[in-house]
Amino acid sequence: MNRKRALPYALMLAGMLLAPPAATAAETLEERVIRLEKELAELKTLVRQTTPAQAPAAAVAVPPAAQTAKPAPPTGIAVTTASGVRAQLYGFARFDASYDTGQINPGNIALWAKPVQGGDNDGEWNLTAGATRLGINLSGPDSENLKLSGNIELDFLGGGTENNLNPRLRHGYLKAYWPASDFSIIAGQTWDLVSSLIPFVDDPGLMWASGNIGMRHPQLRLTKGFSIAEQSRLEIAAAASRSIGESNKLTETWITDTGKDAAMPTVQGRIALSAPLIAEGKPATIAVSGHYGQEEWDSDLNNTHLTLPSWSCNLELLLPLSSKLLLAGEYFTGSNLDDYAGGIFQGVNAKGAEPEEIRSSGGWAALRYAYSPAVTLSIGGGIDDPEDGDLADNARSANRSLFASYVNQITPNFIFGLQLSKWNTDYKNAPDSDAFRAQSSMTYKF
Repeated sequence: MNRKRALPYALMLAGMLLAPPAATAAETLEERVIRLEKELAELKTLVRQTTPAQAPAAAVAVPPAAQTAKPAPPTGIAVTTASGVRAQLYGFARFDASYDTGQINPGNIALWAKPVQGGDNDGEWNLTAGATRLGINLSGPDSENLKLSGNIELDFLGGGTENNLNPRLRHGYLKAYWPASDFSIIAGQTWDLVSSLIPFVDDPGLMWASGNIGMRHPQLRLTKGFSIAEQSRLEIAAAASRSIGESNKLTETWITDTGKDAAMPTVQGRIALSAPLIAEGKPATIAVSGHYGQEEWDSDLNNTHLTLPSWSCNLELLLPLSSKLLLAGEYFTGSNLDDYAGGIFQGVNAKGAEPEEIRSSGGWAALRYAYSPAVTLSIGGGIDDPEDGDLADNARSANRSLFASYVNQITPNFIFGLQLSKWNTDYKNAPDSDAFRAQSSMTYKF
């Protein structure tokens, strides 16, 4: 049987498999025929999109690789499941190459300059595909008052060997949204509420440990929006999130997670105001955010413990200066911030008589210029500065970075990035360390 004659039979068979086993008592024969014809039309559309002999689907516009806010994932290849949920497959294959004049931790991404060992630090190359990403957007079926959506997203920065990397869950959440009241619930793992902007960098390290804080945690989040004037909106959000602390080793077999052992989840909050300010049609956003959590450090097996807080206060600014120029930045202060990429990933000093939290403050600022719809140029810098008095000897006492990046969306699916950066890391009662980094990326999005 040739392909042209086989296709209708394949479509009919697929329709029979996807259809319910039998019509319900309330469904008439005419209604069943109409429903089956609709499903058959959907299947034909899907076959046309996936069969090489057919015309290709329209290209999807892809935003630049370095984005400003922590955004919803892009849309991609779409199917509808038997339950009526629309699933959109998206992702990209990405290759990163970098050369560092001194060793930068961990290497594939940049966080801080490693200590100098025996004189000048050696330069090194890093080549990786670990930032490759795969995701599924979920949506529907919606009711008259409620819209459902969700997201599952993985990358391959979860450890393992360089040519056998482990997958890592980035996002896994559901969202219920009531448009009439501008209210939503998110349940699952996604970005934190604190410091919700992303610097304009091409490096997947996102300036963590050098001014940018905020990670992803399992959480239950409530968000309420308010329209307060024309083109102006106020948003208030609160979340209870998983606390993840250091490992507290009491014996060879007794190791506790100090965050999980605490008596409360971490509480996060954010208030954001968006309104027109300088650039016409491009509202500015200013936001304040923060969190409070605890870690329980056991000193024996009889529940004798010390409770250490983890907290932050944060300020965000996203300010369009013109139709092409965008200014963004964040400031933070707090303590015990290693789980949020603050304190240069140092949260507690456990080397003294008893554990003590490490205070830290810092931030970042950056400018992005849209040279054309496909090309963006960015410059910026950041600092993370822990309190020296809270640190043990040889601990990281300050970390600074400066960067300039170029991102070219050569086609809607092929993106090239180039970034130059300088890293300076201070160590308490030990020599400072410096490194220059040249990093490039090639990304094939779908």
